Amino acid sequence: MSNHQHTLIIDGTSGISGDMTVAALLDLGASEEHLREQLATLPVDGFTIAVTRANKHGIDACDFDVQLAEGLENHDHDMAWLYGNETAVEHTHEHHHHGHGEHEHEHTHDHDHEAHGHGHEGHHHAHHHHHRSLADVTAIIDGSQLSDGAKRRALAIFTALAAAEAKAHGKTPETVLFHEVGAVDSIVDVCSVAICLDDLGIEDIVVESLSEGHGTIRCAHGLMPIPVPAVINLCQAGNIALTPAPVAGELVTPTGAAIVTALRTSDQLPSRYRIKAVGYGAGKRPYEGCSGTLRCLLVHADA
Repeated sequence: MSNHQHTLIIDGTSGISGDMTVAALLDLGASEEHLREQLATLPVDGFTIAVTRANKHGIDACDFDVQLAEGLENHDHDMAWLYGNETAVEHTHEHHHHGHGEHEHEHTHDHDHEAHGHGHEGHHHAHHHHHRSLADVTAIIDGSQLSDGAKRRALAIFTALAAAEAKAHGKTPETVLFHEVGAVDSIVDVCSVAICLDDLGIEDIVVESLSEGHGTIRCAHGLMPIPVPAVINLCQAGNIALTPAPVAGELVTPTGAAIVTALRTSDQLPSRYRIKAVGYGAGKRPYEGCSGTLRCLLVHADA
């Protein structure tokens, strides 16, 4: 039994993102106090985290939000900007204060692209803060006091992201520059996932498939079809089964796909398992036809 004690089943039917994963793990029982202590050792400034409750389609869920200092924000939850339509505005005006930024749509910016995509319709954000290489992100993680296991998982996620972004942009993992996925909030999301998994003592991670929506989403490089190139590459690399969902919008973010590609140990549910705890992580974007929560189960598999 001992080698099956700590199995996590991630239900991908509503897609997956970094912040939703952190929220679900906190809801499962990972210590918020421990998370805050560990994050305080990261050698980056300009962020605070908020852990609150949200009701999504009748389900009580945990909401994890990385709040950035002025000048570091991105427009992840500005639905009108992301999708370029008016209907989004009506659905999201009350969600603006959530402005998280895990869904990293700007994607990597290479130096030859420096001239464009930075002043999106009055969104004058300090994008130069967001250009980090894998070496830069690695130095931040290595410079923290996270446990060896948490560091290993966080680095594995970013390594998978770098490979996927590099392939999309014709670079190498060493030369590609993370744009939004190198932003402080994404680094905090990834490290938080690793810290919480470590805290819960999770060894096996089961993800059968991921649901993904359709349509287009705006990136720094213009409108991109969903799934975006980095997600396509991560799903290919991780052999992730995709289930098309009747949702106009992106359900799987690059960080979410990278978590699965880097950390999944199986795509098959145990033949028998007993549920020890359940956690629900709230998503930030309001989509019709989707529960808007990520469900995670902590189970003991019968050997």
